[in-house]
Amino acid sequence: MQHSTDLKDYIRTIPDYPKPGIQFRDVTTLFNSPRGFRIAIDKLLHPYAGLEIDKVVALEARGFILGGAVAHQLALGFVPIRKSGKLPGNVLQEQYELEYGQDTMEIHDDALHKDERVLIVDDLIATGGTCEAGIKLLRRVGADIVGAAFIVDLPELGGRKKIEAMDVPVHVLCNFEGD
Repeated sequence: MQHSTDLKDYIRTIPDYPKPGIQFRDVTTLFNSPRGFRIAIDKLLHPYAGLEIDKVVALEARGFILGGAVAHQLALGFVPIRKSGKLPGNVLQEQYELEYGQDTMEIHDDALHKDERVLIVDDLIATGGTCEAGIKLLRRVGADIVGAAFIVDLPELGGRKKIEAMDVPVHVLCNFEGD
């Protein structure tokens, strides 16, 4: 694994987590590898190098690790979208559906200005609910979303299609079949 360029080699699968039947794709093992982490960041930002982008926006929580690194490499500002109650000051909220209920994402109401061009970054697309809420928040503040970049897609759960149906181009580094 030390010399692999295949990101799947750096991502651990944990069976039956967080519940029986789920194959959890653990990207913390990727973050733990200097080579794997560098490859992931380089591949995440590659399609966007040279494009006019104002800010990188990341989704809580593992997205912050990636989004901060991508923002640094592109010399851009960073904006977090967090779960409810974690941001101080005035926020905009967007509820989204989970398989077991609802949750809420928030962004500072002054984090972006109308027509700023943003790139969304997160670790994984499953059902797409978190990213969908993020897109709705960004559109409410008037941001122009140039794309959404992820390390992992779980295609069977349909998240990528949901995001693309919202007219947001998706860039994914690897797919894992199954959930």
